[in-house]
Amino acid sequence: MSDRPKVVVAMSGGVDSSVAAALLVERGYQVIGMMLRLWSEPGREQHNRCCTPDAMAVARRVAAKLDIPFYTLDTQEVFRQSVVQYFLDGYASGVTPNPCLACNRQIRWGFLLNHALALGAEFMATGHYARLQRQGDEPIRLFRAVDQSKDQSYVLSVLQQEQLRHALFPLGDYTKAEGRQMAAERELPAAESKESQDLCFLAGTDYRQFLQRHAPTTHQPGAILDQDGQQLGTHEGLAFYTIGQRKGLGIAAPQPLYVLGKDPRRNALIVGPAEQLGESQLTANEVNWLSGTAPQAPRRAQVQIRYKARPAAATVTPLGAGKVKVDFDQPLRDITPGQAAVFYDDDEVLGCGIIQTSQPAPSEIPIEQQNAEVIAA
Repeated sequence: MSDRPKVVVAMSGGVDSSVAAALLVERGYQVIGMMLRLWSEPGREQHNRCCTPDAMAVARRVAAKLDIPFYTLDTQEVFRQSVVQYFLDGYASGVTPNPCLACNRQIRWGFLLNHALALGAEFMATGHYARLQRQGDEPIRLFRAVDQSKDQSYVLSVLQQEQLRHALFPLGDYTKAEGRQMAAERELPAAESKESQDLCFLAGTDYRQFLQRHAPTTHQPGAILDQDGQQLGTHEGLAFYTIGQRKGLGIAAPQPLYVLGKDPRRNALIVGPAEQLGESQLTANEVNWLSGTAPQAPRRAQVQIRYKARPAAATVTPLGAGKVKVDFDQPLRDITPGQAAVFYDDDEVLGCGIIQTSQPAPSEIPIEQQNAEVIAA
């Protein structure tokens, strides 16, 4: 038996997790494959891209070819409560949530990691494209993948040191093309599997239809207003629009109009011309600093406000109570409450927070000013 540590690989039947498992076997780890059975709408189980019966069959075949144990975990109820409900509650409150963040925090690196540790595993590995750096007793550091076009550090920014200590990302030093090549060379059943960018539990349906079925209150018409409060039309429900959207507003105007923001209190959609689109500032809460320690003063960073957004130069100022204020060097057009703002130093992930608003409340005082006031008192 190998003297290398035991590692559980989160398998999906896709090429990335399959190659991750193969690489770890070749490196001498004691590998166990484990797949989650996630929640799907009744009758649409065949369309949930993460755990269809076909995907599970492929994962089993990969495990058999690698000669590793393979188990499935029924995660339907906890997934429904912690990820799908997060998605529904976010839209119902007027924000645009990213359920992949909740899934990584609570399902993969919560529920699944706990099961891995209970099996005596020292590590859990996934097919994510990201890199880790371990150096003595220093905090573990998370970096972008070598393949920047496939980098997934954005959705891993919610992880904390306790989770990073048990994490392995075998694909972080490879490109996607190299991953597929390695799968083909090893004749893995998943070598030709297709990728999907859809949320798994939507099962191929439009998110608006999903919301109408599971959160009908989101389909509540309201006023479309300009920034002066003048009503220009009627929207179908705040959840059906995104910041920066131009098409589908149903407004006849002498110039193109864009979604500038949402006002859940009034159930109003705020629109305006392109020159009014964009903000230079946001606040974020639920902030996670990967080192485990928040900075005590403002610091410069590259801030990414969506999974595929281009990072933007900014100053990040801690506000205390798990909040930050971000001041961008240049205005951004699509700052969207509910999405994550992830802070980078070059390729290193510093932390993240959930975007709360593009206009910070006047009462939020930077932490260094709070400290000065305490000392003065």
